[in-house]
Amino acid sequence: MNRKKADLDWGNLAFAYTKTNSNIRFENKDGSWSEGYLTGDENIQMHIAAPCLHYGQEAFEGLKAFETKDGRIVVFRPDANAKRLIKSCERISIPPLPERLFVEGVKQVVKANIEFVPPYGTGASLYIRPVAIGTGAKVGLGPALEYLFLIFVTPVGPYYKSGFSPVKSVIVNEYDRAAPLGVGDCKVGGNYAAGLRGEKYGKDRGYPIVLYLDAREKKYIDEFSTSNFIGIKGGVYVTPDSPSILQSITNDSLAELAKDMGLKIERRQVSIEELAGFDEVGAVGTAAVITPISSITYGEKEFVFGDGKSAGSVLTKLYDKLTGVQRGEIEDIHGWLYEVEF
Repeated sequence: MNRKKADLDWGNLAFAYTKTNSNIRFENKDGSWSEGYLTGDENIQMHIAAPCLHYGQEAFEGLKAFETKDGRIVVFRPDANAKRLIKSCERISIPPLPERLFVEGVKQVVKANIEFVPPYGTGASLYIRPVAIGTGAKVGLGPALEYLFLIFVTPVGPYYKSGFSPVKSVIVNEYDRAAPLGVGDCKVGGNYAAGLRGEKYGKDRGYPIVLYLDAREKKYIDEFSTSNFIGIKGGVYVTPDSPSILQSITNDSLAELAKDMGLKIERRQVSIEELAGFDEVGAVGTAAVITPISSITYGEKEFVFGDGKSAGSVLTKLYDKLTGVQRGEIEDIHGWLYEVEF
């Protein structure tokens, strides 16, 4: 079906913000959430004593919408993002938005910005960013009395300009992203703020992505600065099990596809020493899906995966399968795609 599209250079989009028609907002002022309303306003007005500003009472999500091969507009697993946001909100004392409102809000804001969904075949997607914040004025430490939940969308290209190409990584011991029993398993802004120095540390030394170890013993792999860690060892798909890493929806999806391919799935502690035994390593998340890792530097050691130049065969198959499902090229046997009617 031919639909009017925004006048954008779809094949050369950056992973950056582009103004669209509207965002959707929900308010909580009396202990319950309102129905959503669309607005073209890109700004938020809030009190200077809002707890999101002073105490970091903020949680967010990231997901994508796609145009499929047969012309449908679909969102990938919004129900899973809704559940994860509920967990994050409960952890930092924000009243959780019901899953129904989340999914309906996502569909409504995508429909309102339908011309910004990139055309099939361009490699671009519509990035969806839900955010929940404490807004009611409060000076003493404690949860806000009022809350705002909003969802904005923006068309994006690949997270890395090189696309599905290997990058180098370095283990950062100088900084921790999250503490044991902290909020590392929740998608809250504080985790990412805490990781900015580590990210800069890596980029200053020529590494686009950094890898964090567990904060307690510095012996086990936690996750990359932007995404979960996965390693392929023979016919086994390995990913760390830790209370301080985010449960990645992309990782969960890839693990299901790996299982479909006959791989064994292992979620467990992964020691640094194991890096030498992996055939392939990837950083996996919504933004890039899979970023193949060519090497990981740890002190004086460098662990190289495959030929160090190209993505491994298993990661390539997994990437092709997941993006194929998202774009309607491969049958969605797991029921992950939510169609947006228009």
